[in-house]
Amino acid sequence: MKEQTNNPVPNFFLASAEDFKKIPGSPIAYWVSDYVRKLFSNNQASSPIINPKVGLQSGDNDRFTRYWWEPNINNISFTCSNKSEAIISKKKWFPFNKGGDYRKWYGNLEYIVNWEKDGGEIKTLRPKSVVRNPNYYFKESISCSAITSSIVSYRYYPQGAIFDVNFRSIFNDNKQTFYIILGLLNSFVIRFFSLILSQTMALNVDDLKRMPFINDIKHISTDSIIKLIQLSKAIWDSYEHSWDFQELPLLTGLDLNDDTRGKIKRRFPLHNMLSIGYNQLHEKWNKKVFEMQRHEEENNRILIEAYGLQNELTPGVPLEEITLTCNPHYRYNGNKTDKELETLLLSDTMKEFISYAAGCMFGRYSLDKPGLILANQGETIEEYKKKVPNPTFVPDADNVIPILDEGWFIDDITDRFRSFLRITFGEDQFEENLKFLEQAIGKDIRKYFLKDFFNHHIKMYKKRPIYWMFSSPNGSFNALIYMHRYKPDTVSIVLNNYLREFRSKIAAKKENLEEISSSPSSSQSDKTKALKEIEKLKKVITELEDYERDVLYPLATQQIEIDLDDGVKMNYNKFGKALRKVPGLTGK
Repeated sequence: MKEQTNNPVPNFFLASAEDFKKIPGSPIAYWVSDYVRKLFSNNQASSPIINPKVGLQSGDNDRFTRYWWEPNINNISFTCSNKSEAIISKKKWFPFNKGGDYRKWYGNLEYIVNWEKDGGEIKTLRPKSVVRNPNYYFKESISCSAITSSIVSYRYYPQGAIFDVNFRSIFNDNKQTFYIILGLLNSFVIRFFSLILSQTMALNVDDLKRMPFINDIKHISTDSIIKLIQLSKAIWDSYEHSWDFQELPLLTGLDLNDDTRGKIKRRFPLHNMLSIGYNQLHEKWNKKVFEMQRHEEENNRILIEAYGLQNELTPGVPLEEITLTCNPHYRYNGNKTDKELETLLLSDTMKEFISYAAGCMFGRYSLDKPGLILANQGETIEEYKKKVPNPTFVPDADNVIPILDEGWFIDDITDRFRSFLRITFGEDQFEENLKFLEQAIGKDIRKYFLKDFFNHHIKMYKKRPIYWMFSSPNGSFNALIYMHRYKPDTVSIVLNNYLREFRSKIAAKKENLEEISSSPSSSQSDKTKALKEIEKLKKVITELEDYERDVLYPLATQQIEIDLDDGVKMNYNKFGKALRKVPGLTGK
């Protein structure tokens, strides 16, 4: 935006009381030019065109809302177009627009709400619950958060969702006008008017209605706006947090907008170098970022000219405002160099590859079929094989994957990941690929699984993890399970097939070391090392015995049932000290 230069004295502005009245609401915007005041006084307020609605107040979000990855996927309807269709669907959960981070055009679709039987359960909480504007539920909309700590951003939301009371949603049945409104709201023109009308971060509905709307823009082409939505959706859907996630872009070898995406069986390995795969993906991402930037700047240019604001504004959009997750300038806050940003993006991309590999280990995903495979309560490996008869990478059979300091079990997560890397990028360059990945994440892969993987998973799934970590008090024993495959005997499997077996192996190792420490043929150095290791193993054995006696065995005898509709928070806490503590999740 250009600085005002039409004042005879720098930083000194003259305006009459009548000038303020030309702007609806008479805000004290003394710096506004005569031309801008005329825009307000000579053009209709946007209220007939932009008429934001507020939506549902559930009365108890902890009870009625979830992240979409928590319940059974078969209990969620993503595409209802109206109230009748929602009732007929007999689904319990429906998309719920609640806002989220600064993101333009598309995204932040993560929440669902219990609207079973037309919201029957929510309505029993009246007057705490309030159903506002129900005739607009499930319609496509333009929405943003009511309060933001950043620039206000507007997004396209497809049909199928209910919107929150703190979520301002705009509706228009005319497609041309609908897209123009979105382009206008995300433009520098509206940001400029917002600075005039409002002094707070809250999105005031009345301020939005007072924006000047000129008839000329009704004839503007919407091609750029549609392209901006498509680009944003393609990137949003390329991450696990999207319910439309199909495949990991690092493994597809396809353009993100390719029509064959998600429709063909992959042939692995694609090629033999992980670094080449990443560099190719990075190049595609850069093209998407700059393409977004061009379209946003074109949108700004058209609207600035339509409003005649060339003396007030310039169309250029900084990279940090291109709100694609693959754009490090947007994704990572702080004053970082380009090299630091690229390092962070590479590291996170490799961690997302590792996360996807874990999903394939549990059968949530498959290298052979796009989208979710096992995502309903209690699903088994047999059901996986019905959907993927001859898998390239076979999921874990018993839904328990140990994470330990050595490869004590054949289904150890580190060894399974190495197998996954060999399958996806080939055997010939395996060592080089593993080295590239370990350098990117900053540590040995086994150490990453032991120290960082679960923390990354918690962050990715916003403290509502789908993989749960059974962990002894000092972390000597760890085993992951996938909550959607949990069954009442899962804790017994962890106990009998893993914890006790691990303790037996530790005890056998201790006995072997004791022989070394007492053997006349052992060197003094070997004896000293053996004695030190024996003391460590004694502590581990004691830790495992206490964990079994006080925590895991009593839990296994309870044969605990879970209901995914209750959400991660309620279900995770049923297992108490058996599971790794998660701040913000475990406790009361």
